[in-house]
Amino acid sequence: MKIYGLKNCDTCRKALKSLDGAQLVDIRETPLDDALLDLALGQFAENLVNTRSTTWRGLSPEERAHPPRDLLRAHPALMKRPLIQTAGGELLLGWTPDTRKTLGI
Repeated sequence: MKIYGLKNCDTCRKALKSLDGAQLVDIRETPLDDALLDLALGQFAENLVNTRSTTWRGLSPEERAHPPRDLLRAHPALMKRPLIQTAGGELLLGWTPDTRKTLGI
């Protein structure tokens, strides 16, 4: 299982601590590959972009108008976190009660 997020993100660290054997992939150091990004965008669409983040608030209205894929390529920290890829390839977004229930936690 892989957790895509930021190593200094409290929510990502909670998920990592709760998921035995999971690997954290810091998206600032290792951006999502195109196939995974496209899959995540296909499943979560604009919900993949965290519009409550400090990074988002720092963007100009013109930058905010860009497509989600372009925004996430230019600013990886804009991704809502964590993005969890299970061993079976299922994608889950966020560390919500629904995500934890799906994972059996």
